[in-house]
Amino acid sequence: MKTLVFLVLFTCSSLLANDLAGQDKITLNFSKAPIERVLRTIQAQSRYSFVYQSEVFSRGIEINIQTKDAPIDSVMSQLLRNTPLHYKKMENNIIIIMNKSAPELKPVSSQPPVTVRGTVKDRAGGMMPQVSVYIKGTQNGTVTNEKGEFTINANLYDSLVFSFVGYKAQTVFVSDSRPLNIVLDAQEGSLNEVAVVGYSRQKKSSMVASVTTIKPGELRIPSSNLTNSLAGRLAGVVAYQRSGEPGQDNTSFFIRGITSFGASAKKDPLILIDGIELSTNDLARLNPDDIASFSIMKDALATALYGARGANGVILVTTKEGREGKMNVDVRFENSFSMPTEKIETADPVTFMRMHNESVKTRDPNGQTLYTDEQITFTERGMHRDIYPATNWRDAMFKNYTVNNRLNLSFTGGGSVARYYVAGSVTRDKGNLRVDRKNDFNSNIDLYKYSIRSNVNINLTKTTEMSTRFVANFDDYTGPIDGGSSMYRKVMQANPVRFKPYYEPDSAFSYAKHILFGNFETGNYLNPYAEALRGYRDYSRSNMLTTVELKQNLDNFVKGLMVRGLVNFDRRSEYSISRAYVPFYYQISSFDLKNDSYKLVRLNPRTGRETLDYDGANTNREISNSFYFEGATQYNNNFGKNSVNGLLVFTARQFKEGAPNTIQLSLPTRNLSLSGRFSYNYDSRYLAEFAFGYNASERFSKKNRWGFFPSFGAGWVISNEPFFESLAPLFRQLKIRGSYGIAGNEAIGSASERFFYMSEVDLDAPYNVNWGINMNENPGGINVSRYANDQVGWERSYKSNLVLEFNLVNGLSSIIEVYKEKRKNILQNRIIPATTGILPAVKANLGEAEGKGIDIELNYDKSFGKNLQLTGRGTFTYSTSKVIKWEEPDYGKNFWLSRVGTNLGQTWGLIAERLFVDAAEVKNSPKQEFGTYTGGDIKYRDINGDGRIDNLDFVPIGHPTTPEIIYGFGLSVAYKRFDLNFFFQGLARESFWLNQNNVTPFIDGDASDGRVGQNAVLKAIADSYWSESDRNAYAFWPRLANYNIENNRQTNTWFMQNGAFLRLKSADVGYTLPKEWLRRYKVSNLRIYFSGSNLAVWSAFKLWDPEMAGSGFDYPLQKVYNVGFNIGL
Repeated sequence: MKTLVFLVLFTCSSLLANDLAGQDKITLNFSKAPIERVLRTIQAQSRYSFVYQSEVFSRGIEINIQTKDAPIDSVMSQLLRNTPLHYKKMENNIIIIMNKSAPELKPVSSQPPVTVRGTVKDRAGGMMPQVSVYIKGTQNGTVTNEKGEFTINANLYDSLVFSFVGYKAQTVFVSDSRPLNIVLDAQEGSLNEVAVVGYSRQKKSSMVASVTTIKPGELRIPSSNLTNSLAGRLAGVVAYQRSGEPGQDNTSFFIRGITSFGASAKKDPLILIDGIELSTNDLARLNPDDIASFSIMKDALATALYGARGANGVILVTTKEGREGKMNVDVRFENSFSMPTEKIETADPVTFMRMHNESVKTRDPNGQTLYTDEQITFTERGMHRDIYPATNWRDAMFKNYTVNNRLNLSFTGGGSVARYYVAGSVTRDKGNLRVDRKNDFNSNIDLYKYSIRSNVNINLTKTTEMSTRFVANFDDYTGPIDGGSSMYRKVMQANPVRFKPYYEPDSAFSYAKHILFGNFETGNYLNPYAEALRGYRDYSRSNMLTTVELKQNLDNFVKGLMVRGLVNFDRRSEYSISRAYVPFYYQISSFDLKNDSYKLVRLNPRTGRETLDYDGANTNREISNSFYFEGATQYNNNFGKNSVNGLLVFTARQFKEGAPNTIQLSLPTRNLSLSGRFSYNYDSRYLAEFAFGYNASERFSKKNRWGFFPSFGAGWVISNEPFFESLAPLFRQLKIRGSYGIAGNEAIGSASERFFYMSEVDLDAPYNVNWGINMNENPGGINVSRYANDQVGWERSYKSNLVLEFNLVNGLSSIIEVYKEKRKNILQNRIIPATTGILPAVKANLGEAEGKGIDIELNYDKSFGKNLQLTGRGTFTYSTSKVIKWEEPDYGKNFWLSRVGTNLGQTWGLIAERLFVDAAEVKNSPKQEFGTYTGGDIKYRDINGDGRIDNLDFVPIGHPTTPEIIYGFGLSVAYKRFDLNFFFQGLARESFWLNQNNVTPFIDGDASDGRVGQNAVLKAIADSYWSESDRNAYAFWPRLANYNIENNRQTNTWFMQNGAFLRLKSADVGYTLPKEWLRRYKVSNLRIYFSGSNLAVWSAFKLWDPEMAGSGFDYPLQKVYNVGFNIGL
């Protein structure tokens, strides 16, 4: 027998829809319209609701009907004419539509009758009127009243079916006469779908606040880092990734950009996972398979309940819970092949030597060149490679690809009393460093991540529910001492022709058990191979969270009232240890070209060491714990066409650090807050909401400690108005909404500035001043590092938001938001002359900034027949900012030096006109006050016309360093059992500058590491640079030099780059095996898929992956090819 799903179509009728005498007057005009649409229109003009079995409407039934002020019986007769359907009027203005050939009702059960009562709510806690309550297998049923209450006479062991249009039907077994509390889940994509908001849930159709949601499945890419999937997928989120190193590859993300310029102020959003404040690292390692909902809260109304923590927006994630039914097992395994998206092209070793020699002679004709013609010739011919090496350090150090693995396993199920969701995952991410087998250990990156999650919900009574959540995460890492990005930079700093990475032993050192690393002169040159193999770093992280929550339904006392309490304990620990030996370095002391043999000499016989030793300088330990309490009272109820919702929340949080460095950090950090929200809904047409946060911060003095942050909003669902009825065939929903409010930010100083209102004085500070007869007494002194300042207070954000939202019948929907934000009381250092004797920096809430922009989300969801489904998604985010107030000197006529009126991410630099053609042009141009320079160096513009170029000629140049535009678009296609998905992501209006320490040829890019480095020559430089033989004033690179030319190292437009790009972020194709094939093996689902990420990129910038911006010499972003399967048991 087919499963019966009963759909009730109900909308609130307008004030004029019901006639005073009870005679319904219905006017219709439809041509080839689906019958469901006609029934919705009849409901809007009458008192009747319709109940029908899903099977009675065969696919393709279309209605042609025209009526004017007709009664219901006339309309129904005309509607069902020439169809296999008939109708029957029931009590409470219910009409049942049945098939004329429907079977007879089953006989009455012999079980004793009972009266079943209860209430029906949605996931947001709202009462649901007009829900169909039906005894399965019969025509006996009823509907809930305006408060969601129902009463029905049934027999023991009957099954009651609860259904409502846009919601998933639910079947409940009648075991006794106790009251039932039913919660219906909205169907995905319906207007009744529920979004998780601050401390509760709300229907999307009735939301006023700015909340963006995304299906968790769209966040699934072949990566163990969830944050890598955010860019371009969520309107309002500015996100970019600068590194691909395992464990260091978090994406930087901000909600609606950055509007605070306080040096130590928190600028990233608050992250809440199951209501608990956690870090970016916790979000990064969250498994998409464990996520139930993912929401971004953007405006003041959405974040008001978080008060002091919500000024920069909120990311709210909830994880899955168990559901009633048999146990389901889900397994996902993926195997990935990871490689750099782009490789930096460098000049060959012969070109390196020739240009290195040229760099000496072009600056000093009498200078001594570094490489002989003989060495260049032999190297070019590839002869005697041991004696005349030509090392490709990148190939020597790194593999072309690496293999990573991920395994996820989950169990879900439960009964009427307890439900559970238990999941575990293991991921292994490896680096691509080569490791010599002669080494006794592996110094390549090898990162294991383990995660265990247990969510259990228990019905202690019919009205009391207890939830327990346990999460444990463990990371185990092994890798190079200085990290993967450091190794990539070292490769670009190593001389390719001075020595080999290592030598095979000659007769004198044949006994050596260690690797004979190559080096030069005194052994102080950089050998990246030795740096990678000389030791390794281990770190281990663990954190465990336990949450217990109690919910008590108080419907028996006050209809719609619920209270709950939650406690959370979070324990974290981390340690890192480094172990290393001192490599022995060797150089060829003599050689025989005839026999192609050589003799080695050890360069550091006394300082080298074969055995590992403990490196205390690179050891770190961190321990912390936190406690969190949350208590809330919520009220939901309907009064006719009026729906009200109230929420009041109290929170308290304490954080302790176990290994602090100062007395301030050793003290517990505590926060208190009281927040609330009240929302009102009239007839699903007019919406209003008020919210507030009342927070206390220990950072501020008593007079500034408490902050009150209110917000309010309103909405109008135009599509529910009677006058909109003519557009109902086009629009499912049309809504406008707006909000205004204030948010606070207490995280405006560094950890060392925790108590602004207290001074910090060291009574025994070390001073290099000696006293006494012999001048050998040093009693120390007093050092004031901070003065007490009781004037510092909250940073405040004033936000306004205006939204247009529409949902069309053809599957197209969009949300368009325009916003503006003004940030006040930004913490800044005061400008105080040193002559006053005030040495420590004095800070005050002086700064102001403004942010504004637009967020657009466009979705398309359409089925074509039974076999084809198209789902599309596009987002566009534009976010810009401007400084309103900034404490700075009066720049007078040099107004361009002022930060007021510029973007918060603005860079100041010199305008480069071109390269000097020759020394004569240098002599006849304004003097540039940045060291020596000559023909071929950069020529700058004299902005203020004073005849010289200095710091007064720096002007705002380029776009901000944080992109102002982020966008993305993608499409999912499902045809029968095949599916194809792809997503493009890009950014624009971002500038970055080439890092001169990394890019400038031949200089030591990291002079502080104790090694002599000589930067490689980029192929782009070798192909285009100024020289005496080619005085190209517009060459890519200025005149060569083997030392820093400060004139060319100034921030300028010559080395400014456009960071805009478009990339194919992800793509996958999958096939789901037929269930009839799997049933014999007791498998419910099996999907096999191939996927990839960062597959292609298009950009005007060609040197490296443009998303890395100025960090192109770090560990590169990874292109991933992935194969996996997902099996359900």
